[in-house]
Amino acid sequence: MEAVYDTFCTIAAALNRLGAFLPQLLLRAVLAWEFWLAGQHKLHGMDRLLGLAHGLPAPLAFLPAGGVWFAAAWIELLGAVFLLLGFGTRIAALVLMATEAAGWLLLHSAAGHGGDRPWLYLAMLAPLLFGGAGRLSLDYWIVRRI
Repeated sequence: MEAVYDTFCTIAAALNRLGAFLPQLLLRAVLAWEFWLAGQHKLHGMDRLLGLAHGLPAPLAFLPAGGVWFAAAWIELLGAVFLLLGFGTRIAALVLMATEAAGWLLLHSAAGHGGDRPWLYLAMLAPLLFGGAGRLSLDYWIVRRI
């Protein structure tokens, strides 16, 4: 029985070592991929997406639709890069959360196709906002050097 306990403790210790960096790294990588694709889609499908922008609710109705899509695309692209590098992760997570929430509230839910994806992104970004980027990040490296 002692051998089983020792094996369990060894496995738990290894998982704890991986847990210091791997969960945040995986979250950052998956979110970076998703936001990069979303930003690319917005940039390359601008004409099709602008059709969705007619009838935007206030306050977006007062802004040029092309500018809103362009800003959303670049927020997603830059956010993806920052997340992947783990640089300014908490700020990037907050900005992406605000963008997702605004997109869902002002556009997707108003059009009747909200879906679950924005909520998943918000849930995945929350640990990065509150817990940081983890050890394999520029944020961690910079803080340790200051």
